[in-house]
Amino acid sequence: MQILCLGLSHRTAAVDVREQFAVPEAELAPALARLGALPGIAEAVIVSTCNRVEFYAAATDPERAMCSLLQFATERSGVTPTIPEPFFAHHGTASIEHLFRVVSGLESMVIGETEILGQVKKAYAAAAAAGSTSRNLNKFFQRAFNVAKEVRTRTSITRGPVSVGSVTVDLAEKIFGKLSSCHVMILGAGETSELTARALLSRGVKSIFVANRTHERAVALAEEMGGEAILFEECDSRYHEIDILISSTAAPHYVVTRDKIGPVMKARPDRPLFLIDLAVPRDVEPSVNEIEGAFLYDIDSLRMIAQQGMEVRKQEVLHCEQLIARHIDEFHQWLGAARPEPPSGQIPVSDS
Repeated sequence: MQILCLGLSHRTAAVDVREQFAVPEAELAPALARLGALPGIAEAVIVSTCNRVEFYAAATDPERAMCSLLQFATERSGVTPTIPEPFFAHHGTASIEHLFRVVSGLESMVIGETEILGQVKKAYAAAAAAGSTSRNLNKFFQRAFNVAKEVRTRTSITRGPVSVGSVTVDLAEKIFGKLSSCHVMILGAGETSELTARALLSRGVKSIFVANRTHERAVALAEEMGGEAILFEECDSRYHEIDILISSTAAPHYVVTRDKIGPVMKARPDRPLFLIDLAVPRDVEPSVNEIEGAFLYDIDSLRMIAQQGMEVRKQEVLHCEQLIARHIDEFHQWLGAARPEPPSGQIPVSDS
């Protein structure tokens, strides 16, 4: 029995290509039934996320099964997949290695992210519920989840903030501890400020105020985030209510100045204010950082911290790969393979 994988990801295909082959959750059961009925495929799992679409199969006739996977992908989209790009085709050891790397976050856009593990678990659960897995893929995916757990607990691959949002949350928790009592103001409803605010929301901030020069945009974003829209002209009079300010306007001059923040901090000496300036040119006068209790970070300093976090994760990749290699050998032995296939992954169908 061999494990096969046919797929494409953010590394090989743009989103407009990936979406042609995507399998929505509501269509998983019939898609798995169709895939499992094709020649050569004994078991099947479909992993379909925004960044990847991958079809896994257990097969006694790998070449025939790979042809069936290609047929299935063609039926889904009306487009014949091409290998090696945008699709990759793995068999044997390469398929095992690939899934182990995927669930460990080594194939993600952000190295070490953990969301993909939950997505693969959900995909496997759907396949098991549909009856499209049996002894081989059950063992394979359970082993993959064990690999991901070991990688997360024995390496630092998931540690260190690697985005503006995660850096902001990290810094905010260092300043305030738990964020459940914090009030946030978004000044300027740009994409980065929205993502940063959502990262804070995910950690339980108490409330969010949204102000934008176009008030309708502030209202729309506030409704999406369960916050309160305020008029842009009201911001100065509301600074005393907030703990965190995220500013990202298109103003050609400072909109948050020392003269505005100084009196606020003087009136609340024991309550810090965390300012995140995401604007270019900057929104917050740099000297605000000199005010006692005010903590100011601009976009460059946040990105520098994020880069440091990414470097930490990159340094852990070799350690992760060593752990994965051991699990590959052990799973290969379980499959009863006579000899290991080469670990490199992208292969033409004719070589299956």
